[in-house]
Amino acid sequence: MSVLKVIEILSDSTESWEDATRKAIKHASKSVKNIRSVYVQDQSATVKDGEITAFRVNLKITFEVN
Repeated sequence: MSVLKVIEILSDSTESWEDATRKAIKHASKSVKNIRSVYVQDQSATVKDGEITAFRVNLKITFEVN
């Protein structure tokens, strides 16, 4: 039987929501092992002078606990 845990991560990027997601997983995987999946819960963007300056994601990461 596997035991899974879910944590919530916030990340941002000046490139895209996908880049913010990749950055979050890359950073989380340094300390969290056995990541199984990621669920993008929310997406938002910061706007300044009519231009998007940052893409933000709120993620739920699921990983196996040994």
